[in-house]
Amino acid sequence: MDYDYDSLLERAFSQLPNLSEETVDFKIPTVDSIIQGSKTIVRNFAQIADIARRDIKELARYMSKEFAAPANIEENRLIISKRVSNEELNDKIKKYFNTYVICKECHKPDTRFEVIERGFVTIVCEACGARYTVKYY
Repeated sequence: MDYDYDSLLERAFSQLPNLSEETVDFKIPTVDSIIQGSKTIVRNFAQIADIARRDIKELARYMSKEFAAPANIEENRLIISKRVSNEELNDKIKKYFNTYVICKECHKPDTRFEVIERGFVTIVCEACGARYTVKYY
């Protein structure tokens, strides 16, 4: 069989997967919270930390700094000593995921913290191998 370049190229392209059809099934979780008096309770905080693959205490520290209010964990729920709307909580969670969880190169959530020193953290993507440094909270 004698093939010319164009027919081989067409054959190769026909066997490639269609990258535009690739779907990403990852979604940033939404917050389930209630306000009791002057406190806000995030009921699904442990699940959010699990999805982010981050320590629940680290995520609580971030939320505490973002809202400039004390926060603690009781029974896998986050309790913030301040009234915070569900919209504000979702905005902060989205900001956290976009900054500290989702890879800036391949846009997948398969990252981990490698080094935390001098106010910066090195984030390593386990999917594509990218490494970058961001300011630590």
